[in-house]
Amino acid sequence: MKRIAVDLHYLPTLEWFSAIIDAEEILLFLKDQYQRQSYYNRTRILLANKVETLSIPIQGRRPRLPLDQIKIDNSQKWQAVHLRGIQSAYGKAPFFEFFFPYFQPVFENQPESLWEFNSRLLTICLKLLQWPVKVSVGDTSALSLEIEDQRRHIAPSRPFSERNFYQPIAYPQLFGLDFEPNLSILDLLFCMGPEAGNVLKSSAKKE
Repeated sequence: MKRIAVDLHYLPTLEWFSAIIDAEEILLFLKDQYQRQSYYNRTRILLANKVETLSIPIQGRRPRLPLDQIKIDNSQKWQAVHLRGIQSAYGKAPFFEFFFPYFQPVFENQPESLWEFNSRLLTICLKLLQWPVKVSVGDTSALSLEIEDQRRHIAPSRPFSERNFYQPIAYPQLFGLDFEPNLSILDLLFCMGPEAGNVLKSSAKKE
C-alpha cells in the first residue's frame, strides 16, 4: 500500500492532487504547525481578467500553533466574497450546476475551524473525482520509511516547475487564450467534470 503524508490545503492545486495520484492512503497531521504564506488558507481561481487568490482570514497573530487550533475570522464575511468569486469565475462552466451545490453549504455553514473546513472540502473533492483513496489523521510518531512525506513541499513561494509532482496538461478553460496551469481543483472539476481524474493522471510527473 502506498501511503503519503500531505498538508491539508484549502481547495488544493492540481499539483497537490497530481502528487497523490497513486496513493492508496493519505495521512494528514492536525498537530503540524500552521505556516504563514502557505496554501493552508489560500487557493487560486481564474477570472475573466486575472488569476484571483482567495484567502481565508485567520484569527489572531497566528503564532506557531498546531493546525487544529487555527480559527477562521468570520467577522470579515469572507464566505460571501469567496462564493461570489467562484460563481463569477465558473458560473458558465459546463459542470458548475452539477458540482457547485456540493460546496456551497460548506461555506454557508459559518466554519470556525480551518482544519474542519478544509477537511470537508477535501472529502467533497475526492468524492467528485471518484477517488477511493483512504484519508487518515496521522501522528508524526507513526511516520516510517514506508510513508512518503510530502509535507511542506508544495508552497506558493516556489513555482511548481521546481518540484517533481506536476506537468501541466491543457484542458478547456473559460477565460484567456493561454492555458493557466495549477489552479485550484475547482477549475478542473467545473470545466471537465467526470474527466477531471483522467486529466490529473496525465498531469502527474512520471518518475
